[in-house]
Amino acid sequence: MTGRLQNKRGLITAAASGMGRAGAEMFAAQGASVALADHNTQELEKLVAHIQNNGGKAVALPGDLSVVERAKTIADDAASHLGGLDFVWNHLGHPGPGRVEGMDQEDFNLAVDLNMRSVFATTEAALRYLRQSSGGSILYTASTGGLVGSRYSPIYSAMKHAVVGYMKSLALRVAADGIRVNALCPGPIETPMFGVFGSRPDQPQRSLDEVRQAAERIVPLGRIGQPEEVAHAALFLLSDEASFITGATLAVDGGFTAG
Repeated sequence: MTGRLQNKRGLITAAASGMGRAGAEMFAAQGASVALADHNTQELEKLVAHIQNNGGKAVALPGDLSVVERAKTIADDAASHLGGLDFVWNHLGHPGPGRVEGMDQEDFNLAVDLNMRSVFATTEAALRYLRQSSGGSILYTASTGGLVGSRYSPIYSAMKHAVVGYMKSLALRVAADGIRVNALCPGPIETPMFGVFGSRPDQPQRSLDEVRQAAERIVPLGRIGQPEEVAHAALFLLSDEASFITGATLAVDGGFTAG
């Protein structure tokens, strides 16, 4: 029985933890060869070793993707190691500043670099490889904050709205090349970043348990999601099963944005 990504070659950014890690393991188990990018070299190398020990194909591409030039060369490196690219999961993101008044400009700039500028740079560099493979698929991790406003993370929300807008525009632009472009919009997910969103410097401080309980109250399914649940959605959108889906946003949020 062949995997759902059998013989596909893909790049995943922010792959060392959380949803990216779950996707890397899942995609490799489904037959893909994956190039994994992250700034956390130690965790990245552990992940690659884990995948290889389980019979998968993976290569580590460490680097700081807040630097635009590295965000571009990561696609070149991935294509060089894998012999081309069939998909890219631009999973990179950063919570950004919680403040509006008194916002630190360096925090704002980093949010722009990690949520937008570097993501778009990786896309630009990857497009020629996707065209060479007679099409392919690009997936962005946006957020429910890219569909509705966020009281606690207004800058993050603005950046993710931009990612969704770019995704839709790019989908129209590259459709003639046979390249599909979509976005995932996760809601509250059990990842290392989860607690940051509910505990901001200019908001009442809450423990991780309090943040989790608050999220569970506003999610119709009554719980927060797991990284594997997002990875399953990513697997579908990047596979040939989604061959007629482009320009779409898929909320993985337990019904949070349904109301």
